Amino acid sequence: MGVCYGTPDFPTPSFTGYLKSGMKLTITDSSSSDSKSHDLVAAHGHQASRERKILAESSLTVFTVAELKEATKNFGGDALVGEEGFGCVYKGMLHGKQQSGRTKTIITVKKLNPDGTQGYREWLTEIQFLGRISHPNLAKLLGFCQEDETLALVYEFIPKGSLNNHLFRKGSNAHLPWDVRLKIVVGAARGLAFLHSSERKLIFRDFKTSNILLDGSYTAKLSDFGLVKSGPPEGQSHVSTRVMGTMGYAAPEYIRTGHLYVKSDVYSFGVVSLELLTGLRAFDTDRPKGKHLLVELARPLLSSKRQLKTIMDSRLENNYCIDSAYQIARLALKCVRRTPNKRPSMTEVVEALESIEAANANKIPRDA
Repeated sequence: MGVCYGTPDFPTPSFTGYLKSGMKLTITDSSSSDSKSHDLVAAHGHQASRERKILAESSLTVFTVAELKEATKNFGGDALVGEEGFGCVYKGMLHGKQQSGRTKTIITVKKLNPDGTQGYREWLTEIQFLGRISHPNLAKLLGFCQEDETLALVYEFIPKGSLNNHLFRKGSNAHLPWDVRLKIVVGAARGLAFLHSSERKLIFRDFKTSNILLDGSYTAKLSDFGLVKSGPPEGQSHVSTRVMGTMGYAAPEYIRTGHLYVKSDVYSFGVVSLELLTGLRAFDTDRPKGKHLLVELARPLLSSKRQLKTIMDSRLENNYCIDSAYQIARLALKCVRRTPNKRPSMTEVVEALESIEAANANKIPRDA
């Protein structure tokens, strides 16, 4: 999680080597301090006043600890559905009339772990970001809790969990059908394009499969906005910031220089597209040397349908349209170009994907 609306970057631990798939990539620059990012001591003076203003201006519900304990049965083990850098994630039930007008609302509660890798600033970033905008392809934040030493975020419950789990969960024989994968990639692209639009000019900075949630109809909803960063000022191409993201998804120019471009997100989108096509992880040290990164493994195999077939997800069992798959592969190849300004915009990506999805709907899937 991270930064938006001008909030200063927070310190991060140094990166000392390869990370396993899904782990955070954090590289310290010379401006880093030794304080921990999960420090819960509230800022004072002008900063504290500014933060109170942000919270007061948001349209979110302020929950008490007692309300969240009741909803999650005292944050019990039966309500625990996952754990992330921010802390434990619980499923709960709110009773009584809510903003939606419902008397019962299923929720997700993310409760900060004081010993975790994320903290107060990330919590505040989510509030100031999601408290002001909404979109069908963004997870909906319902409210927050700030009481004593408890910090929590309350979201709509998104029943099918993360795309990462559907693609990579161990022991599961289930897989996403081709038309569902198309729907997911289009929805995720729309959400990212919304962030990049001229009205917002926001960079997601950690676009990956675990930050794409799926509702009951497999509509993609982007989540975890703590690393969101305001885009470069008018006339500038990039923002200089310390590198934060996840190995395999972070754009090479960002890792190398700390220069963050809007199209650094486009690179990450290309990686996710490849994961949907191949069923392979963005970064995997179990693969041969030189092929740990999915981009490097797949890049030579995206130039022809015949080569693409060799890396398509075998769980699809040839039940996909090779023409559509090849068009997505070619689009992904453009997204992961090494030079940012040669990558397409997310608006262009959405237009291309919508065209591919429409054409796919009019074709009968055939053996690939």
